[in-house]
Amino acid sequence: MVKEKSNSISNNFIEAVCKRLADNQQVRRALPVWGRVHIDRQLPFLCVYRQLNEEDHSLSERLVTVEASYLTASGNRSLHKPLALLVKNIARTLKESFGSFLIVEVWIMPEAESVGNLLPYQPVFKIIRPKKAALSSTIETLEKSLKKIKLHKQPAIVEVDIASKINPPSLPPIITPEELKQIGCHYIGIGVRPVYKNEVSLQVFPLIRRELMRKFAQALKNGFFQFTHTHTTHRPLHYQSLGRYSVVKAVWEVDRQLAETYNGFDFLLQVTPVNSDSAWTAFQKSRFERAPEFIYRPIPIDPSLAKRRLYRIPLERIEDPTLAQLFREQQLELDRKLTLLIDRGTPRFIYGSLQLYGIIDEPLLNQADSLLKQLSPRSRDESYSRSIDAQTFAVRARQEMDYFRKKFPKINNKVLVREDITGLMVSQGNLLIGKQLKIPETRIEALIQHEVGTHFLTYLNGKAQPFRQLYIGLAGYEELQEGLAVFSEYLVGGLTRPRLRLLAARVLAAHRMVQGASFVEIFRELNKIHGFERRTAFTITMRTFRGGGLTKDAIYLRGLIQLLEYLKNGGALEPLFIGKIAVNHVAIIQELQWRKVLHPTPQLPRYLSDQKTVDNLNNIRNGLSLINMIKRRKHEDRICS
Repeated sequence: MVKEKSNSISNNFIEAVCKRLADNQQVRRALPVWGRVHIDRQLPFLCVYRQLNEEDHSLSERLVTVEASYLTASGNRSLHKPLALLVKNIARTLKESFGSFLIVEVWIMPEAESVGNLLPYQPVFKIIRPKKAALSSTIETLEKSLKKIKLHKQPAIVEVDIASKINPPSLPPIITPEELKQIGCHYIGIGVRPVYKNEVSLQVFPLIRRELMRKFAQALKNGFFQFTHTHTTHRPLHYQSLGRYSVVKAVWEVDRQLAETYNGFDFLLQVTPVNSDSAWTAFQKSRFERAPEFIYRPIPIDPSLAKRRLYRIPLERIEDPTLAQLFREQQLELDRKLTLLIDRGTPRFIYGSLQLYGIIDEPLLNQADSLLKQLSPRSRDESYSRSIDAQTFAVRARQEMDYFRKKFPKINNKVLVREDITGLMVSQGNLLIGKQLKIPETRIEALIQHEVGTHFLTYLNGKAQPFRQLYIGLAGYEELQEGLAVFSEYLVGGLTRPRLRLLAARVLAAHRMVQGASFVEIFRELNKIHGFERRTAFTITMRTFRGGGLTKDAIYLRGLIQLLEYLKNGGALEPLFIGKIAVNHVAIIQELQWRKVLHPTPQLPRYLSDQKTVDNLNNIRNGLSLINMIKRRKHEDRICS
């Protein structure tokens, strides 16, 4: 890749750039004084931004640097002729590949040019088009896309003007109408109101700039897509495929540093008690009248120092707004988890938990209450006469992992039976099994697919992607992960009444804790009112109060409900296995796949090839209710992950 800084836009410089473009190679070259030409690959368009004031630090050029093909340059008049020659030669070279070429120059409008009585932060765009109507469909698409932009709930105002010459105020046109005709390419100008900057104090509002940049980029791609299909021989399948394929080095560095922060601690292990068995014994001895005391693992890092390193990570160097958004979300979530480690065992912990996992809203609470009422505890007929121990389950889990090793032969993740774990947990790709765990035979396959077929597989698929965040887990991923894992239990015919009651009870327990109920009060409600056995009621309550009040367990039912809604609305199941993501990331993941930044999902659970699974999935798409998803059995369990 060509990326050296040039002292001048010489003929040799222009020739080198055009030769690489003719060979469909990436160009990334710094320009004299200020600016860069970045062209990802052969594309039928170029975005141009010329800086009028070289002391302007508002970063307005980021309106175009998010695109796959852009040129930013100084507006210095001494550079005009060589710059114009560079742009003309780029246009001429790429026109040969596509039959036509579009140049879009973007500039910042003086406030005096803005129309009407505007509200603060109301976006305004002025499209300058040539007299000829050849670009009518492109202009129309661009206008509609820009009008969809809202900032601070203020809709954009878009004007379309016709001009013989297209250029920013105080600067000459890069290419004259006569030259455009000779080359056979098209030119559009777009003036943008700088709503992210105070015109008097010149103070910049970076969050507004970031939002405008992301939405403006989307509008430009829509316009490019229309132009490409109307005027060129290129036929992209999706407008997002016109985005950037390549990423700058800063992306890999940010990804690495975020991963290092994440791998410095295991949040769930740090807030899970290591003395659950002895705590249960003590609770029994107190005749269930005194809340137990929990003991936790030592925290292996200094959370405050980790925060300092976290916010030194240079996210601002990332040009790509989509990746920048994902990394910012990740930074914020890591910050919240570090705060929770600081607050572990204090009354502040519960408030951080609500920030991380969200509130228990009324619809979720009503659904949980309905399930507890409809699924009678007296009908559970639970039996442990046919169950397996932790070591036997570990053997079965390793067999399932071996199935995935055919696709991922280098994986070295393990199944570990441990004394300091209760239940089941996947941590950094390893399956941890509590030594005392007993699992009914009727639940083996369901739990295998929950832990290995979902949590472990999405870890492996995430590992196959270029970014570490896909196996670490994007911000808010746990809700979909747990919903998907529970859904896998249904798909293999293993979602039972006790299991669904358990998920509902977790929601109720979290809600009562947030209301201020004590450990003993919640335990009694689960045992006396809702009919859970004492040990099960204790485990639910312990999980709810761990760390000082963890509301995470409410996301199992909420994630399942969210997933069912997604599937009923036609959402595809397969993209959800690309890694550890949230439902709101699906569109972003698909964009990055269109742009070839992310790879297709490497492997799916083996059960998706089973016709019974397909039938169960179709039942959900056809509107099967949550209560009707359960399968009645003679032996039903109380084991959960």
